[in-house]
Amino acid sequence: MSWTIDRTPGESLDLDQVLAVYRESGLGERRPVEDRQRMADMVRHANLVVVARDDDGRLIGIARSVSDFSYVTYLSDIAVVREHQGTGVGRALIDATRKEAPTAKIVLLSAPAATEYYPHIGFTAHNSAWVLNP
Repeated sequence: MSWTIDRTPGESLDLDQVLAVYRESGLGERRPVEDRQRMADMVRHANLVVVARDDDGRLIGIARSVSDFSYVTYLSDIAVVREHQGTGVGRALIDATRKEAPTAKIVLLSAPAATEYYPHIGFTAHNSAWVLNP
């Protein structure tokens, strides 16, 4: 099965399809998927959204970022439905994100289950990230 990658405005996405990707990827365990308004705001306010769709047009992956398109892109979420994990979709989403802001570094916080994935595709660990929760 093949897929396509496209940049799209977050507000143009069907929220139910987005939520399905978060749930089917496992990322929904760490995102407020039961709070539809908050998830809609998260997707709508991201200024760089790249999606993957299968041949039938079904949403199978999303990379949601906030970028200044010059210095840094914060890759807030990358989610790929489990049946497509390990097929290159995640890497293609990251590559497409990078193409939109080629001079900006990409920064992300890894899900615990994905910590071994990112070094494999060229990311390096950074030991001074800090989080201030609301």
